[in-house]
Amino acid sequence: MNDARAVLARELAIDTIDDRLYGSFVEHLGRAVYGGLYEPGHPLADREGFRGDVLDYVRALNTPIVRYPGGNFVSGYQWEDGVGPLEARPRRLDLAWKTLESNAFGTDEFVRWCRKAGTEPMMAINLGTRGVDEARSLVEYCNHPSGTKYSDWRIENGYAEPHNINVWCLGNEMDGDWQIGHKTAEEYGRLAEGAAKVMRWVDPTIEIVACGSSSRAMSTFPQWEATVLEHTYAHVDYISLHTYYGNRDGNTAHFLAQSIGMDSFIEEVVATCDFIRAKKRQKKRMMLSFDEWNVWFHSNQADREQPPWQQAPPLLEDLYTLEDALVVGCMLISLIKHCDRVRIACLAQLVNVIAPIFTATGGGIVKQTTYFPFQHASRYGRGIALDMKVDSPSYEDPVYDAVPYVEAVGVLAEDHGELTAFAVNRNQEETVVLDLDLRDFALARVAEHIALAHPDLKAVNTLNNPDQVAPCALNDSVEEAAGRTRIALPPASWNVVRFSLEA
Repeated sequence: MNDARAVLARELAIDTIDDRLYGSFVEHLGRAVYGGLYEPGHPLADREGFRGDVLDYVRALNTPIVRYPGGNFVSGYQWEDGVGPLEARPRRLDLAWKTLESNAFGTDEFVRWCRKAGTEPMMAINLGTRGVDEARSLVEYCNHPSGTKYSDWRIENGYAEPHNINVWCLGNEMDGDWQIGHKTAEEYGRLAEGAAKVMRWVDPTIEIVACGSSSRAMSTFPQWEATVLEHTYAHVDYISLHTYYGNRDGNTAHFLAQSIGMDSFIEEVVATCDFIRAKKRQKKRMMLSFDEWNVWFHSNQADREQPPWQQAPPLLEDLYTLEDALVVGCMLISLIKHCDRVRIACLAQLVNVIAPIFTATGGGIVKQTTYFPFQHASRYGRGIALDMKVDSPSYEDPVYDAVPYVEAVGVLAEDHGELTAFAVNRNQEETVVLDLDLRDFALARVAEHIALAHPDLKAVNTLNNPDQVAPCALNDSVEEAAGRTRIALPPASWNVVRFSLEA
């Protein structure tokens, strides 16, 4: 196997990474909220019913923003059901996931949870069964100081100060025929334009995300984006992207290559945005919110077998393998490489539901394999993204052609005297040496090499065996010389190589 070669240099800067690239997502789905964030009576729950162990694990991820309350759920949600005295809140049928919703946890609880977790809320409004009126009333409830119907209702509910939610989503996946209130691009574009206008009239400081396509595979992509932006370009700041990958046919080599499709998806949405910008003679450059992304396929059959109308049933509870963590690592690299246009991203989801954190209701907690690359990127991936110009050996794939074994990106945090390279070795059998040209950083020295690897690509972490797949420090993997560093990347591994820039 030949070496992979790459360069770390200031002149290869892509852009400054928005911290919100490491956001996440919580939906009223399965045990994400009930049994995840919120479980009154749990031994580690605080006085408000929030699980302390979950809060600790979320804080350790340093997730700056969390999208809520959906997802498909939001398209049938009446936010008024989830505020005010608990005893007065109605139980509802959630048609999106065929479950019962108690409404014991709503907008105010979510904002309180965010404050405790050290994160900011990203609120979605219902444009499925509702519309412009709900959009203005919810912003008024959350963000207006006082003296109006909805702001005074918030005060009556115990919140004298506004929640000051900054980022708002105009519905969810409205292009999908599975969505409650599914609309054509023309219908949604007009509705989203109207909603965005009144929301900004209530609070001119907010940022707004319009719905893009639910996936690159949608038959309406990318015409959906073009039509929606024809209506909304002047009124929104972002358009959303969603994508999930899975290994249903057991072809690991192809599975590990799928982030190449993510790269293409981002670039095609950027091209569509820039076409509409030119057509409408707009100065503003539209940014992207990749507000749902992850691996999702393990739980599909189990979910089909769940009886309907349960409260907080176990849905979408994927147990993640090492190979899943490698795909998540590749997807994180894709997001960092496109940080000049992708400003917000949300790993879907945060707890229990296709999540890096898994809990037992009434019991323990575990970090899934995917927790680690996400935590590493959030912790060390803040600064200026560097295109490493990787030249790697490759393998053939029927969809993606020549797939490089090594996927990598750099992040420079010069204020902190740090430089980091994130790399995935897709080679399942062999170590690949990454030969780095570091001449632009004469004082750079390797501080540590962290790797996530395991002999069994299907290995998982469970409540009974929580540390089967865990990152470790590699002490003998690096050779340093003047202006060059050679790093041995283990087979099928996620790698974080941290350099100190100080002598």
